[in-house]
Amino acid sequence: MVNMSQEPIFFADLDLARRLERAEGLSNARFVEARAEAFPQSGARWIEVAGVYAMYDGASSPVTQTFGFGLFEPITNAELEKIEDFFRGHGAAVSHEVSPLAGLSVMSLLHERGYQPIEFTSVMYRTIHQGMDLKLSRNERIRARPIREDEQELWAKINAKGWGDLPEFAGFLSELAQITPHRRDTTLFLAEVDGRPIAAGALCTSNGVALLAGACTVPEERKQGAQLALLDSRLSSAARQGCDIAMMCAQPGSPSQHNAERHGFRIAYTRIKWQLPKAG
Repeated sequence: MVNMSQEPIFFADLDLARRLERAEGLSNARFVEARAEAFPQSGARWIEVAGVYAMYDGASSPVTQTFGFGLFEPITNAELEKIEDFFRGHGAAVSHEVSPLAGLSVMSLLHERGYQPIEFTSVMYRTIHQGMDLKLSRNERIRARPIREDEQELWAKINAKGWGDLPEFAGFLSELAQITPHRRDTTLFLAEVDGRPIAAGALCTSNGVALLAGACTVPEERKQGAQLALLDSRLSSAARQGCDIAMMCAQPGSPSQHNAERHGFRIAYTRIKWQLPKAG
């Protein structure tokens, strides 16, 4: 369906949910593959069961979970047990991010097996196209750009500083410099103020969907407009690559969600993360 300005309209329905969840699943699968290449001893791997992507990236990694649960094929107890065995075999918690568009039967199945909800996520999207004007109010001192080949470690360092208030991810962040060079279909960005890097972000593309991920600013440099510069640069890059949808995820009601909504993003749905309590 097309509006008067010839921009496509994507309704927040099952078809859109499948595009968004598959894009995020593929992005994380590529991250797991990159870790396996950089750290063969890590045991990182992923499997597909009934359209669900189950990722193991280390027991404490935020990537270790499933994507697309119940959206592509029906999930039976037998298939869910296979997924659970995959995580248990790696000594990891069993976690599923589930879109409400997967249906009540999926929620009932998880409830019956003892899963508990532990997290909400706003999944947001907007249309993009070449030549788009975001009309962002920008700080002219700040410029965002894709990194050069020799800036992998610098990008990882800025990322670690930006997420430094989340110590539980310290180990995950410390290895980014070795992992990211192996990650396919991903472009890394830095934002600089007067040529000094202060923020970092990533752009992952697949099947016309641009996933904006990992954006952060070092604490002492926040509230200057670095995130807007990263948003503008990544969306423009994605449009040039032929993407027609951009997506990002945020905690419901957070400043990140508010900023996204100010710049054309809409909430497609709110996901629930379900986790199976450990026995005993």
